[in-house]
Amino acid sequence: MQHITGTSRHQMRISSLEDAISPDNQVRFIDAFVVFIDLCKLGFTIQPLKKEGRPSYNPQVFLKIYLYGYLNGIRSSRKLEKELITKCVK
Repeated sequence: MQHITGTSRHQMRISSLEDAISPDNQVRFIDAFVVFIDLCKLGFTIQPLKKEGRPSYNPQVFLKIYLYGYLNGIRSSRKLEKELITKCVK
């Protein structure tokens, strides 16, 4: 009986998120769009960092996630979280 052989644990495999995303995927458009626009003109304000506690996330990240959810019809934050985790894990 033959068995399926897995990848050797002693072989290093390097990959990046860029390799996992196809060139025509909509997330590339969203990323380029959000990087291009001026968030200050849209009313986003950058809060000064506090010395205590965890630093905040970049507002561009949240805008990218919001636009991804809007374009894919995902309105629930829990569903959006699951969608992002399954897309990043693949």
